[in-house]
Amino acid sequence: MEVYCTRPGCSRPRNSFNDLDNVNTLKTVQQKYCTACGMPLILVGRYLPLRLLGQGGFGAAYLASDRYTPTLRHCVVKLFQPSGDLSADQLEIAQGLFNREAEVLEKLGNDHPQIPDLYAFFPLILPGGSPNKPDEFFYLVQEFIDGQNLEEELEQRGRFSEAEVREVLTEILGVLQFVHDREAIHRDIKLSNIMRDRNNGKLYLLDFGAVKLVTQGKPGPGGRSTGIYSMGFAPPEQMTGGTVYPATDLYALAVTCIVLLTGQQPDKLYDSYNNGWDWQKHAKASSSLTKVLEQMLQPSPKQRFQSAAAALAALNPARSTPSAPATPPSRQSSQPRRQPRRQPRAPASARPVATPPPQPATPATPPRRQPAPPPVPAKPSTVARKAKQSAQSSGSSFSLVKLLTSAAFVGFEAGAIYRLMLMLMSPPNPIVVLGTCLLVVAGLVAGQSTGWIEKTEKITFLVVTIGAVIGVAMWTGSMASLVGIFVSSLFIMLFCVIFAILFRLILNLLP
Repeated sequence: MEVYCTRPGCSRPRNSFNDLDNVNTLKTVQQKYCTACGMPLILVGRYLPLRLLGQGGFGAAYLASDRYTPTLRHCVVKLFQPSGDLSADQLEIAQGLFNREAEVLEKLGNDHPQIPDLYAFFPLILPGGSPNKPDEFFYLVQEFIDGQNLEEELEQRGRFSEAEVREVLTEILGVLQFVHDREAIHRDIKLSNIMRDRNNGKLYLLDFGAVKLVTQGKPGPGGRSTGIYSMGFAPPEQMTGGTVYPATDLYALAVTCIVLLTGQQPDKLYDSYNNGWDWQKHAKASSSLTKVLEQMLQPSPKQRFQSAAAALAALNPARSTPSAPATPPSRQSSQPRRQPRRQPRAPASARPVATPPPQPATPATPPRRQPAPPPVPAKPSTVARKAKQSAQSSGSSFSLVKLLTSAAFVGFEAGAIYRLMLMLMSPPNPIVVLGTCLLVVAGLVAGQSTGWIEKTEKITFLVVTIGAVIGVAMWTGSMASLVGIFVSSLFIMLFCVIFAILFRLILNLLP
């Protein structure tokens, strides 16, 4: 069995122990130590890190196994170990964020099925390089979600359909309503912090390290926000260090949705000249979804929805109820439990909140509130599944057409440039001609896959190529060969289209 050392900077963090392949030995051995640096590997005698999941400025995350569970349950071990160039104030803020994530996961995660559970939170103090300064490590252990985050999904399969974006918006609004009703604000909603479980398709909201309790009284210096946010997703009040509100999370969620709809990053969608979002030219959406997203993207918190429930009611007006209670719903009545681990927590005490005046006509209703269903269902409804299947079907046919047109474009360009080089080189060098054509094909494919070459650019390329072929033919006195040039280009174009079709068929046949 391989166990990963969690000491930052360890020269050989992977340690292999054959005796741990025996389950009885694995569950009874006292401790194992890193063969390179001597770091204890079994954290608090219980958690065995298996591999590195990710690393950042404040530490690292590891996939681990809990040897005190019958199935050796997988979990995530987060190590807080910031880089050494932080000032004392920065270190204090970073430590506070790490501690806050543990507190929030304990308060919210164990009470909501779409927020990871907290399993443990502990320090590890070891002798350091100097006798008066020991090494301190702080660990957080939480539920492992086996799946992909939305950033990985978008990169892997391209932009989402409207039905899929509505599903994301509805589910995360339900989670945010729960979070906001407990007087907390996430402050870092983005694609990488939303994870989809590959087993049941449920979406989870991750990374509560930046969470902030709702401030009391009027906005002022005491209610100002620390500079923790993700560029492009944070609204103006957060980027300037001002007071944050529940509407702050709604803004970031709307940015997440338009990125999923368009497949473009926020900096490509924001028009700095007009100081507003210009995303609709990159994706078509229904007027109802567009209206909801546009209101969530308003620059002033006062202009946005004042609660996640209000946004849900506008997104699904047929499902809202006019007489919904404004107080946070209890866990037993509003959220499905995964397993009864402990008694449900009561919501935090009601306190005055420094939020802009609520919109008078928008009821604060729980999400997906039909006669009795929970606001965040464990499985999508039949209607939602059919809508998603329909969207996937239409998206599949669209992607096939796009694939064939792209193949035809690349084939014609490659054929025309090949013949163009044969006319220009005397005598022609086959290696140079073929190498140049392959580079051109690679560039055209890369340009289309990144979105740099789209419909307008394709037309421009075709016009320039055809003009260059005609110009060179006139210059070299080969006008009679123009028909042959275009016929060979069309032949290569047809070959590329057939190759693309065969490739798509083989891809669909794979499991």
